[in-house]
Amino acid sequence: MRYPDGGGLTAAERARRERVRLAAAELVEAGASDREVARHFRVSRMSANRWRRALAAGGRAALASKGAGGARCKLSPGQLRELETVLEAGPAAWGWDEDQCWTLARIGELVRRRFGVGYTLAGLDLLLHGIGWSVQVPARQATERNEAAIAAWRQEAWPVIKGRRRTWAPGSASKTSPAMA
Repeated sequence: MRYPDGGGLTAAERARRERVRLAAAELVEAGASDREVARHFRVSRMSANRWRRALAAGGRAALASKGAGGARCKLSPGQLRELETVLEAGPAAWGWDEDQCWTLARIGELVRRRFGVGYTLAGLDLLLHGIGWSVQVPARQATERNEAAIAAWRQEAWPVIKGRRRTWAPGSASKTSPAMA
């Protein structure tokens, strides 16, 4: 399944948040309390206090956006595009022809073979979400499964095992039950 935007904050959203922090710095420098800053920008007092401390320690530069979070990607943008192309070709194109499911383990092996880069399964999950993919977990079913035999068992054997509902059993024992009146 593909995500439409790949998730995470865009550069525009990071820039907007930086503008909010810098505007908050003006209020702090004008003598506003954390409570006033928080109310004005609709953030928590903890955020306002964190901005105040960052401003006191490092000036306005400390409130600047540091870019996208997390570790830097081990693959170049060109390799990421190539990985997408490889994934769209399907697992059968790379030797996994028993089913058409990409798993994290398979993708990890493919990335090692193709690009010479190792990722943990959690790191691969983040990488895939970053390029707009989510991993689908294959359904676990026995290859010997016989749907016709299962349907026949449900119709013939199960009703005998389950038995009929006991209609002779007593009803509710509650003294407040309308049936007991």
